[in-house]
Amino acid sequence: MNYQFSKRMSTIKASAIREILKATSDPTIISFAGGNPSAEAFPLDAIRKISNQLLEKEPINLLQYGISEGDNELISEAELFLNRSESIIKENDKLLITSGSQQIMEFTVKCFCNDGDIVLTENPSFIGAINAFKSQGAKVKGIGFKNGQLDVSELERVLSKKIKPKFLYVIPNFQNPMGTVMSLKVRKEILALAKKYGVIILEDNPYGDLRFEGNIIPSIKSLDKDGIVIYAASLSKIIAPGMRIACCVADKAIIERFVVAKQVSDIHSNLWSQKVIAKFLQEYDMDNHLFQLSQIYQRKCQLMYNQMKKHFHPDIIFNKPSGGMFIWVTFPKSVDIEDFIKKALDLKVAVVPGKVFLVDDKEECHSIRLNFSTPTDEQIIKGISILGKLTYNLV
Repeated sequence: MNYQFSKRMSTIKASAIREILKATSDPTIISFAGGNPSAEAFPLDAIRKISNQLLEKEPINLLQYGISEGDNELISEAELFLNRSESIIKENDKLLITSGSQQIMEFTVKCFCNDGDIVLTENPSFIGAINAFKSQGAKVKGIGFKNGQLDVSELERVLSKKIKPKFLYVIPNFQNPMGTVMSLKVRKEILALAKKYGVIILEDNPYGDLRFEGNIIPSIKSLDKDGIVIYAASLSKIIAPGMRIACCVADKAIIERFVVAKQVSDIHSNLWSQKVIAKFLQEYDMDNHLFQLSQIYQRKCQLMYNQMKKHFHPDIIFNKPSGGMFIWVTFPKSVDIEDFIKKALDLKVAVVPGKVFLVDDKEECHSIRLNFSTPTDEQIIKGISILGKLTYNLV
């Protein structure tokens, strides 16, 4: 049969990262291509203990349908957790439990955009968000970076046009893929511009709790007094991604629409995951848990950075991030990045091309993204040595 698929999905390509990860099913492949938490970071004993207790005490409540807004106990614990150091949830806000933070991106574009409406993102940005926006018929436009920060002048030029975008998507902390941190000055500037031009900000913060150097910078949501910001907080990176639990914080009117979107999407998020995470937040020292995570990621990041300094050609540019999971690497324009990636895979090392994170992946890009959280220390040492030799062969 000749299947006629929708126009919306015809423009969406399979995730290049997921396609590369298929190759990493070969156990001999060293993968710097993913974005998974370190195997050392999972609180296995706590999850096992809590799960057993819940199955003993309340098995039916654990396995029954739940409410779309989320488990009440988890909502209460999540509110305390998110507001522990800054005012993210304000008087007119509500919190919605979602099946991962990407569902928040999908709800935002579903509830605010019609076909052909414009959505702005950082460029490069998280490919999952870009695809989520495109899949709902939005036109995605990228705002570039200048000196490591979102180009505020370019942003205002776009916002001041007659046809306004519906929202701006940003990852202020340890941005995926670049690992950069948005300064407080730029956060305030884009919030002021959003207010001036009547545009919503979708602030995605999956990596903010994975800081291992420097001072915490206030979230854009904590600075917002006008209900402009929708805040996405994933628990995947700090507890367990397979549990698919995230928190969306926004004005009550927005959350009410998102609840309707959730009812037609998946009814409610996994109830077992919600109840386990609620107990974890309630019973365990989260500050200590996050400190332990930061120690793991700091060690792994420093190891990869040191190995890159040792082995990479001096014409290759990279900086050490102060948190998150990624190092962004830029090659001289003379280097054929696709050839580099192919040769690396032939040598059993998988990396991701930077162009897959661009709004238009046909644009020229001479960068790759390396992940330091997932590989073991031994794999980091071996894999970076292999890539380093390859850089001298191609540069």
